[in-house]
Amino acid sequence: MADNEDTPTTFGPNTQLIRAGYDPFDYHGFINPPAVHASTVLFPDAETMEKHEQKYTYATRGTPTTDALCNAINELEGAAGTILVPSGLAAVTLAFLAYLSPGDHALIVDSVYGNVRHFCDTMLTRFGVEVEYYDPSIGAAIESHFTPNTKLVHLEAPGSNTFEIQDIPAIVAAAHRYEAIVTMDNTWATPLYFRPLDFGVDVSIQASTKYPAGHADILMGTVSANAKYWKRLKHANGALGICGTPDDAYQVLRGLRTMGVRLERHQANALAIAEWLEARDDVARVLYPALPSFPGHHVWKRDFKGASGVFSFVLSVARREDFKIKAQAFLNGLSLFGLGYSWGGFPSLALEVDLDDRRILKAPEEGPVLRLQIGLEDIADLKADLERGLAAARAA
Repeated sequence: MADNEDTPTTFGPNTQLIRAGYDPFDYHGFINPPAVHASTVLFPDAETMEKHEQKYTYATRGTPTTDALCNAINELEGAAGTILVPSGLAAVTLAFLAYLSPGDHALIVDSVYGNVRHFCDTMLTRFGVEVEYYDPSIGAAIESHFTPNTKLVHLEAPGSNTFEIQDIPAIVAAAHRYEAIVTMDNTWATPLYFRPLDFGVDVSIQASTKYPAGHADILMGTVSANAKYWKRLKHANGALGICGTPDDAYQVLRGLRTMGVRLERHQANALAIAEWLEARDDVARVLYPALPSFPGHHVWKRDFKGASGVFSFVLSVARREDFKIKAQAFLNGLSLFGLGYSWGGFPSLALEVDLDDRRILKAPEEGPVLRLQIGLEDIADLKADLERGLAAARAA
């Protein structure tokens, strides 16, 4: 974990990514920081040990490697402090545990990541927290859902799998009138395309597994808080003893350096594929905020600086009983797209979306929903592979 040291942020985004979080001359000019493997930290004398009067005291509280990544994320997020945890899910759940108590009421967007919903419906309710889900399109009308014990509002924008855009400023304004904390999962956009704290969100969460790491081989999450809520987050993390490993922090910091150029390619590829799919008769809808046809596109364009490489589309299928057969035929017809969970790495991936856990939002009726992670391959090759999948679906 690391507090913000007020590093200047006058550079452009890619320059900032190259320089953020670490000065090579702190370590003899080596461009990347060393991966410090540690648990125990020695003190020079008993007085220093008693008063903790040195920067590092025990590795769960930070090392030079984890601090380098935290400092970089602080700069990108504009945060007072950041902590590292072993996964994106852990980042969300730790934030909830830091700010919620028995008897509290939490408002959670209905398009939330499915594993977060599972945590809310099991662990949070078991701890005596009342959980209520709300429509992501609710905007300022969310105020009607507040009660005297509403303490937290959790946003995810765009929403998981169906990519609904939320009116973040309107929701933040309503929440703060009731003195509720606002947390947001910003994994899709990253701080390059949206900075939650600039819009009044109190705690910004990323699954660094995705675009910051960028190579489909690391699990990590970050939780970044504003000045008002940083100390409470820091104390909760210390009490729970959850921390990121030095090797993973090193790899995420290494991936961060190229995240800007990778995101540009992900966005360009995804937009080209989304437009191509939207023009096809065998595709009912494409769920991608960057498309003018997408509901909420105007809000996305107002608030976001770009779009990442993940979206879904609805396959056009005449009979509901054929949804599963057609979806599986499409997936099995692919060869370049891998069938796998997660996203944010360099390869393209595909899966069928399960929306059965939604409480408010309804699944599209035109056909099954298929999510694509558009990777860094050539667009022509991606189109050819999707064509094979669509042909297999038609033949099924």
